[in-house]
Amino acid sequence: MAKVIRFHENGGPEVLRYEDVEVGKAGPGEARVWQSAIGVNFVDTYHRSGLYKLALPAGVGGEAAGVVESVGPGVTHLEAGDRVAYATGTPGAYATERIVPAERLVKLPTGVSEKQAAAMMLKGLTVWYLIRKTYAVKGGETVLWHAAAGGVGLIAMQWLRALGVTVIGTVGSDDKATLAREHGCTHPIVYTRDDFAKRLRELTGGAGVPVVYDPVGKTTWAGSLDCLKPRGLMVSFGNASGPVGLIDPIVLSQKGSLFLTRPTLASYAGTRADLEEGAAELFAMVTSGQVKIEITATYPLAEAARAHRDLEGRKTTGSVILLPDAPRR
Repeated sequence: MAKVIRFHENGGPEVLRYEDVEVGKAGPGEARVWQSAIGVNFVDTYHRSGLYKLALPAGVGGEAAGVVESVGPGVTHLEAGDRVAYATGTPGAYATERIVPAERLVKLPTGVSEKQAAAMMLKGLTVWYLIRKTYAVKGGETVLWHAAAGGVGLIAMQWLRALGVTVIGTVGSDDKATLAREHGCTHPIVYTRDDFAKRLRELTGGAGVPVVYDPVGKTTWAGSLDCLKPRGLMVSFGNASGPVGLIDPIVLSQKGSLFLTRPTLASYAGTRADLEEGAAELFAMVTSGQVKIEITATYPLAEAARAHRDLEGRKTTGSVILLPDAPRR
């Protein structure tokens, strides 16, 4: 029996239950994986709360790393004993063991630990598709990134610094401003105190930026549009402060013929080729030392609810992971 975290109704962290589930054997195209570390991401709270609907009862979590225990018929690129990680697919990563579609698993290179992989796969691949695919940022450009001290944000700060990009980043406190600056944010702005749109215009000489990356949502939406150059791109990829709500397209016209996208990792890494491309670039950034993965908090798997409370309470920075409570058999 595997230990898993599931919820039978939507709600706060208290709905998460620690249960026993029979995993079974890997079927055609599948692999059974013992998970040594599991990533915690804000999207997990959207599934739990019901903002993103799942059929109940449901598992939670979208990324983990571990060791292949067995593979099903037709799987040729993996074998028992391989160290692997994944970051896309049906939620259910909060578990000691799991059946995973083999095509969604990538092998870990030497120099990347399973804990690092669990802390970076979803966040790192998100940064990859945002800055390499959604809008291919070039050296010398200036961008705005909200939540610059978060798990995705700290990876983005380092990657963008390596590309020679100037980053204006918003954070919620002076401590987080220091953290973001240490990781490559050129101009951190404490948005709870300062008008970030006004400050950005000052920093850019009134020009604005070509792209805004926004995982915050409701509280930063209007100001973000005011930060863009004409024909700039608004990249909305999260709702940490709540959904934006209804959008009037005429506003995009009035603000300078702006573009808007709501991208997902599933769209950008949906094929095996795209997944391998993104993982290879991410692993290269990490093994070269240009991006360091910092695990700032770990929780036992059984205490996933506490991890969610801390995440939603803005008590965490960087990457948070869960560790299984029982050793591998």
